[in-house]
Amino acid sequence: MSSGTAQADPIRGSGSTFAAPIIQKWSQNYRAARADGGEFVSTDWQVDYELLGSLAGVMRLAQPEMDFAASDQPLPPADLAKRGYAQFPIVIGGVAVVANLEGIAPGQLKLSGSVIADIYLGRIVNWSDPSIKALNPDIRLPDLPIRVLHRRDGSGTTFTFAQYLSNASGNWKQRLGADTTIAWPIGQGFEGSQGLISQLRSTRGAIGYVEYGQVRRAELPFVQVDNWTGRFVNPEAATFQATANAANWAAARDFYLYLTDVSSPDGYPITAATFAIVPRIPRSLNRARSVADLFQLSFDRGGADAIALGYVPLPAPVTEQIKTFWKTELGFSPRS
Repeated sequence: MSSGTAQADPIRGSGSTFAAPIIQKWSQNYRAARADGGEFVSTDWQVDYELLGSLAGVMRLAQPEMDFAASDQPLPPADLAKRGYAQFPIVIGGVAVVANLEGIAPGQLKLSGSVIADIYLGRIVNWSDPSIKALNPDIRLPDLPIRVLHRRDGSGTTFTFAQYLSNASGNWKQRLGADTTIAWPIGQGFEGSQGLISQLRSTRGAIGYVEYGQVRRAELPFVQVDNWTGRFVNPEAATFQATANAANWAAARDFYLYLTDVSSPDGYPITAATFAIVPRIPRSLNRARSVADLFQLSFDRGGADAIALGYVPLPAPVTEQIKTFWKTELGFSPRS
């Protein structure tokens, strides 16, 4: 690791739009905490975060001025080793499925993973389809074409959603699988979460998928989905937390774990962790310790902010595992 000289330089990160709201809030908190009520604010207490999507964020980390990437798709251990990177989770949230149907309230409509897969495969094309009616016998569904919307940029949100569909539908898994970009057979694509949200809001009969906190703030109507025990559950803090608590983080090498694979009676099946990916040999020790300082402060003091924005903090044992990981695997502690 390069020793480097301490320079007044912002912490630079990029990537996930899924976790962008909480990263931006934690960045504000970090600057305020390090200023400690004083008027002087050092440049290296600031965080420059670019909303590029998970795939682009990881690609951008190869540039020497970058300190971390945020990705909703963890990198496999072999890939991390090849690139000289390390990763650790920073926050947990969920992907909500949105259905814009007049007169149907958030959480009222139920859609199974297999039905959602068939909608995105073009097999179910109308909201009055018998398979949707069977799940919702008490709802008057309109005779209305389904407008399928999706992300077209490289997105960790897409990856998480496609993983859920792969787990729920053998046909989806065989034909399309899960990745940050999908060869969508139907539908209309949009750049970034905000582009998709805008279109979901204005398109009657639309279906789409967006990070839950952003759906909640946009007041979009989300649906209940079935988890791996067969229960229909809403995206919300309690179901995200149940999934996170059931995950075996201690056994996950390099924190390589998908929460979409975790089964919990009370869990939400489209739960995801966002990961910070960092160079094992950073541009300076000071820069690496600043990144750790940012996230340690966020772990210790930022849980309430995460919940307020629609996420949940990591379980306490996981944050302690990460702090040990910094010291034993990366060879540094937060700079404070």
